[in-house]
Amino acid sequence: MPLDAIDHRLLAVLQRRGRISNADLAEAINLSPSACHRRVQRLETEGYIRDYVALLDARKLGVPATIFVEITLTTQADEVLEAFETAVKRIPDVLECHLTAGTADYILKLVAENTEDFARIHRQYLTRLPGVAKMQSSFALRTVLSTTALPV
Repeated sequence: MPLDAIDHRLLAVLQRRGRISNADLAEAINLSPSACHRRVQRLETEGYIRDYVALLDARKLGVPATIFVEITLTTQADEVLEAFETAVKRIPDVLECHLTAGTADYILKLVAENTEDFARIHRQYLTRLPGVAKMQSSFALRTVLSTTALPV
């Protein structure tokens, strides 16, 4: 079933306030609580709502450094891509891994305590990734915008 304006409003509110009660959500989008609940259940069942999570503060958890690592592989052969992706999923510090079109084959986003911690991650994990020909790392100096909310 296609999304209508009410579904879009529901998703917009839930992205920013995932712990909102059904009663408050219904009020926020001007819908009865039972109708609101049914719509949210449908959005979950149809996969529009994938999960509910708590977003943590990286600074308070001691990993304030964000690093982006561009990785170029030796080849784009399926077995090399699969081996790389399997290995990168085992690195606990990696938040995101994207196969890209452009100068690099993959871009990783990871967190670390500081430059020494990143050196450990680099030594312990990144240098051991299969099929890597070239790697370039960039440290984020400041986060200007960070959101998990998709435009709905």
